Amino acid sequence: MDSAKKLFILKLIHTIIWSFFVFVIFYVLYSGVTNRINRYTWIGIALIIAEGINLIIFRMFCPLTLIARKYSDSDKDNFDIFLPNWLAKYNKQIFTSIFIVGVLMVLYRVLF
Repeated sequence: MDSAKKLFILKLIHTIIWSFFVFVIFYVLYSGVTNRINRYTWIGIALIIAEGINLIIFRMFCPLTLIARKYSDSDKDNFDIFLPNWLAKYNKQIFTSIFIVGVLMVLYRVLF
């Protein structure tokens, strides 16, 4: 298999995993907004925290990005994922902010 096909497969896998985590982040936010907090809310929070730890371990890079670098010399932020470049560039800031708001809402609902 050539490098272009390997990169395509990695981009596809990376996009699917990214989509899953975005769904989880919005589920946490939804739980806080609607006060429908259940075990899935807490599982979602744990999954996002685990992903954050994973990013810290890999110096704020997804491990799939590091693998994809072997197959591309692009300097674009979206070389390894099917996202617009602006979203790939600010992905962590945008979704971390949404997650924090969601967690704060969940904690407010649980504690008060």
